Amino acid sequence: MLPMILITRPEAAGALFADQLRDRLGCGAHIVLSPLMRIEIAGKLPDINVFDALIFTSRNGVDAFAAQTDRRDIPCYCVGEATACRAQKYGMKAASSAGAANDLVAYIVSKKVNGRYLHVRGEYGVGDVAARLTDAGILTEEIVLYRQVQQPLSDQARDLLRGRVPVALPLFSPRTARILFSTINMSAPLSVIALSKNVAKEVPEAYFEVLKIAERPDAKAMISAIEVIVSEAKLLEARNRAQ
Repeated sequence: MLPMILITRPEAAGALFADQLRDRLGCGAHIVLSPLMRIEIAGKLPDINVFDALIFTSRNGVDAFAAQTDRRDIPCYCVGEATACRAQKYGMKAASSAGAANDLVAYIVSKKVNGRYLHVRGEYGVGDVAARLTDAGILTEEIVLYRQVQQPLSDQARDLLRGRVPVALPLFSPRTARILFSTINMSAPLSVIALSKNVAKEVPEAYFEVLKIAERPDAKAMISAIEVIVSEAKLLEARNRAQ
């Protein structure tokens, strides 16, 4: 039986990821969207005239920044390609690292550019970017401009996780994994696709049959991992039919 794919990302990011999956897997992909968190704008930008560069670790941070100012002339460093593309769509000059907080810190440090930096982030951040850069000699402040507010799964998602149909479950953050596995007792055969080792650590062994970690911490690698799981399920289904 082919797996259902349950996407729990916030609404806009989840819908985009679903479209990307359909482009790769075809219109026959079985996808359920049930955002586990919603994004709310929070906080107020400080005087940005005193900063020489911006740091974004998510597209939500870019959106929150752009909602509060028309300034697009401050160069920015982004955690990955998707975040950089989001900044560029607003007209910002954006450079991208390899897709994780550690990569971003190393990338900025390697540039050896003096100045004052501002990290725009959400309420629940990872990587201690500002503190690590400041320790490395790059003065960096941070501002929380959005919140990731927990919300309940849909009835469809709950029924799916409590059923017996195989489920492919991509998880993009440690907090998402913690919330999900503390919210509901699951009986569905789960194939979990984790964005990183830190995400994978939050997945209880008792709940999954398969756990894959994306080769890179980005959506493209997550989609590739899901494609492997779906392909393996198709192959197994074909073998069972042939017997």
